[in-house]
Amino acid sequence: MTSSSKPYPDTWENVADLRVFRTNATEWEKLVGWRHEMHRRGWKLLRVNHDGPELIAVFGRTKVDRREAGR
Repeated sequence: MTSSSKPYPDTWENVADLRVFRTNATEWEKLVGWRHEMHRRGWKLLRVNHDGPELIAVFGRTKVDRREAGR
């Protein structure tokens, strides 16, 4: 995977809001609280890949989840 390519299928954009987080494995382990907060706010960890030493995490929240959180 190159840094210019999307780390998820194009179809995901049609059904969800997506956030891509790039870091190294050591920093990822330090972000437990941040990951918990993302989950609490309705974001789900959809995929974790790597591009060389870089870890790429994709979080998503479906458009239905987003509407329900706004209630």
